[in-house]
Amino acid sequence: GGVPPATDLVLGATAGCLACFLTNPLEVVKTRLQLQGELQAPGTYPRPYRGVLRAAAAVCRADGLRGLQKGLAAGLLYQGLMNGVRFYCYSHAEDAGWTGYPGGTVAAGAVAGAVGAVVGSPAYLVKTHLQAQTLSAMAVGHQHNHESISGAFKSIYGQHGVAGLWRGVTGAVPRVAVGSAVQLATFASAKDWVSERQWFRKGSWAAVLAGGMVSGVAVAVAMTPFDVISTRLYNQPVDADGTGKLYRGFLDCILQISSREGLLGLYKGIGAVYLRLGPHTVLSLFFWDKLRNI
Repeated sequence: GGVPPATDLVLGATAGCLACFLTNPLEVVKTRLQLQGELQAPGTYPRPYRGVLRAAAAVCRADGLRGLQKGLAAGLLYQGLMNGVRFYCYSHAEDAGWTGYPGGTVAAGAVAGAVGAVVGSPAYLVKTHLQAQTLSAMAVGHQHNHESISGAFKSIYGQHGVAGLWRGVTGAVPRVAVGSAVQLATFASAKDWVSERQWFRKGSWAAVLAGGMVSGVAVAVAMTPFDVISTRLYNQPVDADGTGKLYRGFLDCILQISSREGLLGLYKGIGAVYLRLGPHTVLSLFFWDKLRNI
């Protein structure tokens, strides 16, 4: 508390962008791993991406070192919009005293995350398209072949109108709502817990980082299935009317992945999810917490 919501909007956006710049390579790797073997039974498809480190090396071989920062501009736009709105809404909930009620932190985090996901959805759509694009020999998932971030927005809008820019938002809302609720709730609790036991001084950077590391584990476990679904819904090819060719929606995506790829298909790329979410959680919440104190 103690920071006006409008200030939290700016601080949240800044913190999210700083974290994004450092963790975007892992986001590229995660996207490729989650699209690999889409709707195919395990063991029946080639795997150009195997594990986080080998997948990162494969990206570099196909796209050069710059390939690890594919979709960075769209990622920064998404993080700025989503986190700015998310922390703005959460700050309002704090000021209103909602986080003081049992379960209030989780509920406030979920609602704030859902609102942020809706606002930032077009940027996440474009980010996913750009990060999936690569040479045909290394391609996984549908290839949209956009020339740039502006070209992607123009192409999607020109073909499917405003509604097309929010395609896949049904997967983004539960993804960010769950992630945000778990992240904000576990971060606050873990930070207070380590401080109460005097492991770290209350308000110190070490307490903030410890809270963020615990939060990163919880977010990765809870969020990965929603993250896979979101990536698939955003990247799938669509008909002229904007209807998805592979999935009809959120529930259909869950059923198809489970039946064709097995339940573990919903946890594809979990290593990359944690290696990306762990540092991203630590960095974004660390930057946000310290910027608020300043």
